[in-house]
Amino acid sequence: MEESRKKILEMLAEGKVTVEEAAVLLEKVASGDDTPSAEPPSPPEPPEPGGKKKPRYLRVLVESADGDNVNVRVPLSLIKTGIKLKALIPAGAADAVSEKGFDLSRLTELDEDELVRALSEIEVDVDSANGDTVRIFTE
Repeated sequence: MEESRKKILEMLAEGKVTVEEAAVLLEKVASGDDTPSAEPPSPPEPPEPGGKKKPRYLRVLVESADGDNVNVRVPLSLIKTGIKLKALIPAGAADAVSEKGFDLSRLTELDEDELVRALSEIEVDVDSANGDTVRIFTE
């Protein structure tokens, strides 16, 4: 069992599995469940050019000096799905949203992979004078 744990942690360190996948595997090892699952584990994301892993989440962290904290992790696949769902929005609803200043017509023009590449380069760090911090990045 100890050898299995080491192997899982090595795979995590090498970036072959995500933290979530490693946690699931470690739970299975701890429970003694060595039976193969119905679904094979998803393969790791291929690395981006330059050796970086493809980001899977958009992360927003806000720490307020007043103690109000926000920790949001949005799967990039959800963002991609949102782009595709634009085609399902009725014309009347799209017009109503447009009247409020949101132009949804350009969503169908977005290249999903290009959007993910652009988001992978985003990094926002804000430290306000009153002690609030905001971090936006992909992981």
